[in-house]
Amino acid sequence: MKRIILTGYRGTGKTEIGKQLAQMNGVPFLDTDTLIEQRTGRSIPDIFHEDGEERFRNIERDVIASLPPADIVIGTGGGAVVDPANMEHLRKDSSLVLLIADIDTIEQRIVRSPRPPLTDLPLREEIAEMMDRRRQHYYASSDLCIDTSETTPAAAAEKIAGLLKTGVPTAAARAEGLAFFRGGRIPAPSLQRLEQILADPPADPQMRILGVAGYPCAHSRGPHLFNALFDEFHLNNFYTFFEDPDIGRIMSIARSLNVKGLSVTIPFKQDVMELLDEVDEHAAQQIGAVNTVVFSCGSAIGYNTDWLGVRKPLVSLKGVKAVLLGAGGVASAAAYALVDLDMDVTILNRTPEHAKLLAQRAGCRWAAWDTFDSIRPDLVVNATPLGMEPDERSPLAEEQLYPDLTVFDLVYTPPVTPLIERAQAKGCKTITGTGMFVEQAREQFYLWFGIDLPPETLRKYIP
Repeated sequence: MKRIILTGYRGTGKTEIGKQLAQMNGVPFLDTDTLIEQRTGRSIPDIFHEDGEERFRNIERDVIASLPPADIVIGTGGGAVVDPANMEHLRKDSSLVLLIADIDTIEQRIVRSPRPPLTDLPLREEIAEMMDRRRQHYYASSDLCIDTSETTPAAAAEKIAGLLKTGVPTAAARAEGLAFFRGGRIPAPSLQRLEQILADPPADPQMRILGVAGYPCAHSRGPHLFNALFDEFHLNNFYTFFEDPDIGRIMSIARSLNVKGLSVTIPFKQDVMELLDEVDEHAAQQIGAVNTVVFSCGSAIGYNTDWLGVRKPLVSLKGVKAVLLGAGGVASAAAYALVDLDMDVTILNRTPEHAKLLAQRAGCRWAAWDTFDSIRPDLVVNATPLGMEPDERSPLAEEQLYPDLTVFDLVYTPPVTPLIERAQAKGCKTITGTGMFVEQAREQFYLWFGIDLPPETLRKYIP
């Protein structure tokens, strides 16, 4: 059988539920904390007290890397999922079950635990603090999410076993989902795979779907990239197209199918925010646009990874004069990135009112589209869809470009856009949208699975 990995904070029942699951499946149960104590000959409190948490985490990493690959149920330590290296090992050919419980229940269960505190806070406050700090990591470790607050270990184990056998979506939800996909522009091989995943009964109940949500979105490289990564890292997931003019319908289908995550593209990066349970305050609330959705424990959480994809290729240009073309969802992320790099930013848009609104939110200037020549920036960032297949127009004419200008086109299909071609012909330094795509996709993968990929791993799957 495929490995079953239990994750979650202390006191959520990983050990007792894990033992029940192992007995039901006729396989061994292993607890990583117990394995650490066996390997070192010392208790966990002694390791923390004598060597510190960093040493404990190093030992934990080695133990997790050596776990059996199949026919086993494994309970992990509460902080194991924070380490991307651990997540890479735990996710391989495994089903991960996140156990959660309310603070009252956890406090009652661990109040007499000999484990050392992780903060200087009182126990109840520490539980709240650590659970909040690790929440993103716990969600990334969740294929199933089970609340153990008011259930016995035996009942929880029965529920987990049942969901692993049948899958979370109902037969009606799978039928509705399949009808949705059949109505879109999905390549035949992808549709055939979806017909297997959403069959009644499904070919693999434990497989989870992800996808790109947009209209249109058939141009997206996401399916090719992420499905190749799923194969390389042995992840039981399938990435496809959620193409529909109604983002509300897309989100409804995604929730009913227990989708793992969505990449959100035009024209939904702003509209999707109203359909989310939470929006990451660090970026998405300030940017006003979401390009990544994580579904876990009944919630849909929105993030923005576009701004990181814009920022990273431009770090060496910190403080320069920049013009941003566009005022939509991608432009919001780009404005956030450029301002974060202390650039002197002016936003230009065909509809000046939109440029003004974005500039006020981002804390920069705006101007009419035809003022580009008078600004003479060091950097221009194209955040409009101009140049995206099949629209082959360039937002700037060749005579508007000059050799000491850096041109960053966020459009990545085609890889070399008309704007990039013109910029190269004039001797400009150019940055293609592929760089942004790689960095934002890398962050998406981390949010969904807790695995931190080197950029070169992603680049080998991008034409």
